[in-house]
Amino acid sequence: MESKNKVLFVGHTYIDVTFLTDRMPEGDKKYVAEDYAFSFGGNAVAAAFCCARLGLETDLLCAFANDRPGRMFQDMASDYPLQIYQRKVAKTAVSFIRPFKGKRAILRGRDAHYLRAFPVLDLSDFLALHLDGHQPDAAIYYAMECRKRGILTSLDGGRLRPNTDALLNFIDVAVVSELLCEEMGLTHRAMLGYLRNKGCKVGAVTLGGEGVLWYAGDQEGHLPAHPIPREKVIDTNGAGDVFHGSYMFSYLRDPDQSWEEHFRFASVAAALSIQHLGIEAGLPTLAHVEAAMSGCNSWNE
Repeated sequence: MESKNKVLFVGHTYIDVTFLTDRMPEGDKKYVAEDYAFSFGGNAVAAAFCCARLGLETDLLCAFANDRPGRMFQDMASDYPLQIYQRKVAKTAVSFIRPFKGKRAILRGRDAHYLRAFPVLDLSDFLALHLDGHQPDAAIYYAMECRKRGILTSLDGGRLRPNTDALLNFIDVAVVSELLCEEMGLTHRAMLGYLRNKGCKVGAVTLGGEGVLWYAGDQEGHLPAHPIPREKVIDTNGAGDVFHGSYMFSYLRDPDQSWEEHFRFASVAAALSIQHLGIEAGLPTLAHVEAAMSGCNSWNE
């Protein structure tokens, strides 16, 4: 799908190493994993790749190091319709992920010491911005600039960061996690009230298998998770990122559609993603999502 209206994602790059195993070695022991996968990672980064996979012209401002994992990331990105703007760091961040019984444990190594100022981009061709709070100076700059220009701003509130409260003053669409609710000591309903008070036009709390609690203007509701048989769930890591990237795609494809429908589209995309190992393997195409919305829950069916 071609569009002159672009979307900008701002986040931090990871290389994900995901492995399936029913036990972890200790001491000098060695085990062989059942399966493994390499992928790009990072909240807004994975959301950007998802949006591009669905077919939207997508720009991404992210950390980059000229090391072997960084070159691996470049190679992965070359397969997608992405325009990448680099912000230098010394080392590429890496995540080791173990999906197990519907959850996922993550061990990360991250270099967030940026060696250069963030690039200042011409925003005249952009229709939307999506942030995850990483690169805090760039995040607040672009949130403020997009608000001035009437460009839709979206925030992935995955957890409480030092800049979360300040960023929300410039956010139109805030979709947050249960973890953020816990960290702020708020119930799910109270969180929606907090987002309303911050001026967010659209707000939601993602509840994993329990779906999404949302509001848009005067409307609100609970959207159940798209049903997937338990035996088909392989890796839930990145499902939230797919959700964010998918509702951005849905909004930009048809801004006049209701936010309930945008979230429904995103819920289906996220449900498809968890049936594959690693974020990249789980990115659905538009055809996959549309087929699932018509009753086919896997692109392998």
